[in-house]
Amino acid sequence: MTKKERYKAVIDYFNEQIPVAETELIYDNPFQLLVAVILSAQCTDKRVNLTTPAIFAKFPTPVELAKVSFEELFPYIKSISYPNNKTKHLIGMANMLLEQFNGEVPMTVEQLVKLPGVGRKTANVITSVIDQQPNMAVDTHVFRVSKRLGLVQEKASTPLAVEKELIKYIPEELVHKAHHWLILHGRYTCLARNPKCESCGLTDLCRYYAKEVRGKV
Repeated sequence: MTKKERYKAVIDYFNEQIPVAETELIYDNPFQLLVAVILSAQCTDKRVNLTTPAIFAKFPTPVELAKVSFEELFPYIKSISYPNNKTKHLIGMANMLLEQFNGEVPMTVEQLVKLPGVGRKTANVITSVIDQQPNMAVDTHVFRVSKRLGLVQEKASTPLAVEKELIKYIPEELVHKAHHWLILHGRYTCLARNPKCESCGLTDLCRYYAKEVRGKV
């Protein structure tokens, strides 16, 4: 199977199995999504969704969030991983939005990564979800699943290397959707420790399955 054939098979499968693929973070506008994605680093979307309603109600725009003190915001975030850093990042992010971007969330990766708490992965999420730009955010799920399925080379050892390879072969108009396909597959089927291979329709082309499951029978 050529790489193009492998990509086509994976895309065809996900198009049929997950025709609607989108983020599981709950938000109403770009600012809320930015807050949620910053909080989601090394934390589950479920936990973030339990936390953000109170934050959005109390601090609905960058104006309110920029004015808050660390001591006032921290209790809203303490149940999230790395609450100290994320509290500082949210306040700093809100201030920079007001000072440099007129209170609006910028829609380029280059501008977004200037914000506190925003790295390339977060910037890719924001631009692909809000603006459907062909940017691929590589989290642990995307990194794991793309390697197991043989979409990227084993020697692709960094998120950026995986991102570049996925972007190269996935049709531009599908990149924003493929990001969610890989995440959802990794979250619910291709688990890190105990993948549910018995309920996966991609085992015929999965390199992990060939080596770790079929190869040991």
